[in-house]
Amino acid sequence: MLMVTAPFDGSLIAEVPVAGSTVVEEKLAAAAALHRDRDGWLSVAERTEILRRAAALMSDRAEALAVEAAREGGKPLIDSRIEVERAIDCLQICIESLRTEPGRVIPMNVNVASARRVAFTRKEPIGVVVAVSAFNHPLNLIAHQVAPAVAAGCPVIVKPAEDTPLSCLRFVEILREAGLPEAWCVPLVIEDRAVAEKLVTDPRVAFFSFIGSPGVGWSLRSKLAPGTRCALEHGGAAPMILNDDADLDRALPAILKGGFYHAGQVCVSVQRIFAHERIARSFAKRLAQQASRLKVGDPTDVATIIGPLIRRSEVQRVHEWVEEARAAGTEVLTGGAPLSESCYAPTVLYDPPAGVRVSTEEVFGPVVCVYPFAELDEAIARANSLPYAFQAAIFARDLDVAMRVCTRLDASAVMINDHTAFRVDWMPFAGLRQSGLGVGGIPHTLHDMQIEKMTVIHSPEL
Repeated sequence: MLMVTAPFDGSLIAEVPVAGSTVVEEKLAAAAALHRDRDGWLSVAERTEILRRAAALMSDRAEALAVEAAREGGKPLIDSRIEVERAIDCLQICIESLRTEPGRVIPMNVNVASARRVAFTRKEPIGVVVAVSAFNHPLNLIAHQVAPAVAAGCPVIVKPAEDTPLSCLRFVEILREAGLPEAWCVPLVIEDRAVAEKLVTDPRVAFFSFIGSPGVGWSLRSKLAPGTRCALEHGGAAPMILNDDADLDRALPAILKGGFYHAGQVCVSVQRIFAHERIARSFAKRLAQQASRLKVGDPTDVATIIGPLIRRSEVQRVHEWVEEARAAGTEVLTGGAPLSESCYAPTVLYDPPAGVRVSTEEVFGPVVCVYPFAELDEAIARANSLPYAFQAAIFARDLDVAMRVCTRLDASAVMINDHTAFRVDWMPFAGLRQSGLGVGGIPHTLHDMQIEKMTVIHSPEL
């Protein structure tokens, strides 16, 4: 059994059965058999109705889902409520995509070779999907991986993070209550990494969806069976540039949210802010003042803005990184210390050296760094200096400056006058270089979990 505890106070929330290799083999065989039995495939109409009913059930239970997600994951209730809304919207987006993303007509009858022919494509499920998820959005990440698989008609096996399995189990329960046959979506809590790897790398897996650390993701990708497609979502050290004409009254609340949302445990959290030297220190002080006022504590308290880190060992790791930067001459403007065994103070660092870990790796904690720069191209070069490329941002009133930065930053998305963590669930969401592979976002994931099968009709009547 896996003991699920609350990251804030360590209290036991639930005990969850753990699957071993025998169970994994049984579920894989059943999923593969489902996909092979084409007469048993769920129709588009059936899938649409299941998703519609599931969305209605989630709406009815939204507050309970939010409280459970906050307890097990540590994200404050005010943000967990939004996460539930987003997860419900994910189901709606799946329904919309099924209705608006048909196959294509392929040009024929345009030369001698294609004469008297018509061709079109239809969407089919790719096969068995295996999804491995992360802790930081315990409901919405599962929705992003599982709902498109259901919409596509793929049998799916989902492995939630060990720290946060309950939201996943609840989501699957709701899908089944909405009419999804049990075997079509199977949650497996697997504590043994060797067993989890066996699941992921099995040749019966058609598509592997991964959200988590780069080391684990790239390692699993290298071991996938031939033919298994995949999408990997890792993290980065999101850069933001503040031009000297930036509207700081607009930038500050956005950066405060983007940097400290969920205690910085978001793959595109604002981490590295390159601010023009004319405004860098004054901006950093204002940011520190506002960060110091954020309420840190119990995530189920509606007044809490920042909750705990997912594990107590993470509190110590973040503090080690901050202390390394402090010892190297970094100015700590606020925070820089644990508040308890589970919570770390919102921290603003001024001009850490380029070689310390807060400057080179993803902190995944409530730490934001501000670096002064003299020339815009210098800031762009420093922003692009790491092996990660995900989302980035620029605050500037001058549109030409904003567009210069936008076109030169190494990123899959650049936000102008907004923070790096902006996301809606239908937009493309893609880590580049070491930050990931493939494109997330509901319509894009649904596309990856389907194949376009072409039919060509040859008739003398054409």
